Amino acid sequence: MIIKQVSVFLENKSGRLVEVLAVLGEEKIKIRALTIADTSEFGILRMLVSDPDKALSILKARDFSVTLTDVIAIAAPAEASSFAKALKILSDKAISIEYLYAYSMGTKAVIIIRTESIENAITAIRENNMDLFNASELNEI
Repeated sequence: MIIKQVSVFLENKSGRLVEVLAVLGEEKIKIRALTIADTSEFGILRMLVSDPDKALSILKARDFSVTLTDVIAIAAPAEASSFAKALKILSDKAISIEYLYAYSMGTKAVIIIRTESIENAITAIRENNMDLFNASELNEI
């Protein structure tokens, strides 16, 4: 249930995001989800991709600062109450969230969460009958 996320440190200058995506595109890496957190000087691009190990290798070979990070992906209805339910489950177990992002497809959503207590988060989500995606399921989307 743990999914490998590709995280890329980028200077905040025009064209850097295009470079990363072009490199991945040349190698037929599919993007499942992405988000960017930025400041005035740099950003962190976080992506779920079809082959994270290959993406890591390719980007490192092109001198990008890149790492793999463990995240979980919760399947939920695309409704605020479902997001609140998932977050309350974690909050009730005192599991802090470092960051999250989400995307929806029609009536379904995927909530991507990074926490230092990833195994505890998985247990809590399962105990409360919420569904988790694994990497292969994300690749079918």
